[in-house]
Amino acid sequence: MNRFEAFTTQFVQGTGAKEGAISPVIANSAAFAYGDPETAEGIFDGSVKKPLYARVGNPTSGKLEGLLAQMEGGVGAIATSSGMGATALAVMSLLESGDEIISIGGLFGGTYSFFEETLQRFGIRTAFFDVDALEEVESVINAKTKLIFLESVGNPNMRLPDLQAVAAIADAHGIALMVDNTVTPLSIQPLKLGADIVVYSTTKLIAGNASALGGAAVFRAIGEGKDKFKTSRYASIHKFIDKMGAMALVAVGKKRAMRDFGMSPSAFNSYLTLLGLETLPLRLNRIVESVETVAHALKEAGLNVNHPALRDHPHHDRYTTQFVNGTGPLLTIDMGSAEAAYAFLRKTKLVTITANIGDSRTLALHMASTIYSDFGDNERAFLGITPGLIRVSIGLENPDDLIRDFIAAAE
Repeated sequence: MNRFEAFTTQFVQGTGAKEGAISPVIANSAAFAYGDPETAEGIFDGSVKKPLYARVGNPTSGKLEGLLAQMEGGVGAIATSSGMGATALAVMSLLESGDEIISIGGLFGGTYSFFEETLQRFGIRTAFFDVDALEEVESVINAKTKLIFLESVGNPNMRLPDLQAVAAIADAHGIALMVDNTVTPLSIQPLKLGADIVVYSTTKLIAGNASALGGAAVFRAIGEGKDKFKTSRYASIHKFIDKMGAMALVAVGKKRAMRDFGMSPSAFNSYLTLLGLETLPLRLNRIVESVETVAHALKEAGLNVNHPALRDHPHHDRYTTQFVNGTGPLLTIDMGSAEAAYAFLRKTKLVTITANIGDSRTLALHMASTIYSDFGDNERAFLGITPGLIRVSIGLENPDDLIRDFIAAAE
């Protein structure tokens, strides 16, 4: 049984067309003609829904945005040039100098650097907490706190957040909650669990084969009655709410970030991502099943494997109740030392050594010497980066072949 069967018809039918070109059309133009001055005025004030300029969107990316919003149950989405572009867009559209972020749980190295170093230069401070330190989280919330951020699955520490508990904290204090759902599209739907914004690196599972760099931010609708974004904490976006109503968060992202920072996707990359989206439910089901099979087999073979499907994982119970559709393609193997990790990676025959994840091929990377090579010891310890840690992203290969290859490489 396919865990994601509910999405298969939606994606295949949504990307195609019943008349004209069946495959999505690539709108490979930097500019768009308005026809007459009245239409131009309407396009710029938002009353006419036609392309303005490729920096703020094009029809190919618009098709992708519509499908991603539908996938998440959001009111709208913004496609970006990369996953970090999506995170930057969502953060920079809502926050300003003096504001604060709370980041919970494991964290991708690029996101950690963005929060800890880049945003600091612009006067935005981030406090980092363990995934289960929710009492500590509540104790530091203040009037300057504008955003709670977490990953659906810690990358690469594989720790699982209690999403509903975090959402309850965010709602109780009237703070925006943003979830990076890159590793668990379809498996987890954060907007339905209480998140306000979901971000993706679509480069990973959604595109699926390392052909297209991209990202996306998906937003919930602003409510007609009470809404956290209508409070004084978010006074800077009230003019958008007054004008755009339910679509205000999308408008803020377009006007304050996409227009001014230019993290725009190419039409061709959006086209390739649409092609990947068609098969996402089929690929993801295969991958989730294979990850569990490989993790259990390697554990039985004596390798130091980390995956929440394993009974000794600290969040195994959470995995069986809140993550019943799996946690994506990742697992980690700790070889004990950098030397042993290097030896393993040299001996394996099926793994591709790269920094990407979520590919049709199985990928792996030694963490400490690559993505986290510039991090200090304390930072690595907090993020779960040990000297021998290898992150593995399971692909579409026969899991039995992967198991044999990994066990042979570890000998």
